[in-house]
Amino acid sequence: MFNHVPLAYFITWTVYGTFLQGDERGWRKRGEGEQSAQPKLAEWRRERLKHPIELLNEPQRQAVESEIERLADYRGWRLWAKNARSNHVHAVITASSVAGNTVRDQLKANCTRVLRTQWVQFVDRPVWTNGGDWQCINMEEELEQVVLYVSVAQDRMCGDPVKRGTTGR
Repeated sequence: MFNHVPLAYFITWTVYGTFLQGDERGWRKRGEGEQSAQPKLAEWRRERLKHPIELLNEPQRQAVESEIERLADYRGWRLWAKNARSNHVHAVITASSVAGNTVRDQLKANCTRVLRTQWVQFVDRPVWTNGGDWQCINMEEELEQVVLYVSVAQDRMCGDPVKRGTTGR
């Protein structure tokens, strides 16, 4: 149980191989926060991928979003926003008495199950990068901004990599 319950969690996780340590877009190091680009590290990580990168297509993205809705409803969580992109997923959820990493991990596990059940290319391989990010949202203004970002801004920011033909953000 928490001493302080956030209004919501802003949760993000990425598709396997799309956001590597050293990435030019910036990356986070566990326990140390934001890190600057390290091209040699990113190249080293890319060369060691054990599976090809499988970006999510539109039906797969819809399946992920539907599963997020289903799980939130099943758990009694308040889903403020969700957005499955080709290379990452965002969700904004209120889940009282549940830690942000637990919410993230349950979402990822259930979305993995759905993708593996419906698309053979996701069987016997990782679908997502290990871990992911979750941030506590503690103020209503913050919540409004994050919901707007997830719901609207993602579509306005450079479009989606599948539509652009790249794997960038």
